[in-house]
Amino acid sequence: MITCAIIDDEPLSRQVLRQFVTDHPDLSLKGEYKDALEALAGIEQNEVDLLLLDINMPKLSGINFYKSLSSKPLVIFTTAYPEFALDGFELNAVDYLMKPIAFDRFLKAIQKVKGRLKTSREIQDYILLKVDKKLYRTPFSDILYLEAFGDYAKVHLENQVLIITSTMKKMEAELPNELFIRTHKSYIINTSKVEFIEGNQVKIGSQMIPIGLRYREAVLEKMK
Repeated sequence: MITCAIIDDEPLSRQVLRQFVTDHPDLSLKGEYKDALEALAGIEQNEVDLLLLDINMPKLSGINFYKSLSSKPLVIFTTAYPEFALDGFELNAVDYLMKPIAFDRFLKAIQKVKGRLKTSREIQDYILLKVDKKLYRTPFSDILYLEAFGDYAKVHLENQVLIITSTMKKMEAELPNELFIRTHKSYIINTSKVEFIEGNQVKIGSQMIPIGLRYREAVLEKMK
């Protein structure tokens, strides 16, 4: 799933985009904001893959808002003013949608997003993990397994444990599925770190990680 947020000061525009996102099987809406200032706190707490961002908004424009982000998701700019298009593309925007937005044009933009994400994930061999206000550049090869921890997740590395504000579902979507697999509702493992499987458990390092009944077939198939 591609997680996204809508930032637009027009209620009707937010309604249209919300429906488009709902109708798309690969999109998951994680936030909806009426202006850039309101979005700042929301994006900080709930990171997303994609912003559907209006350019012409009061207080802080979409362009300046995007420039201010330290960690920049992919962005599709939306606006009724074509003169802003150049500014948007200079920020490496995936696409630029003119209002009123047609659904078929929205679909084309999302295809570009999927292509951009696929390319970045093929090249990238690490993940950025946010701990407090720090971003840790963590190679996939350093991760042993992930463990659910209330509203957080524990990322177990060779020599330390990082506690991040994220759900297991979000982490499962962000990690490459050729290397990681969910073994249990509370665990995701790095398959290259598995020493052996015994009964309904896998051994990674000094830990025995449970395999849930619903995940067992997929895990065994993956480990062949």
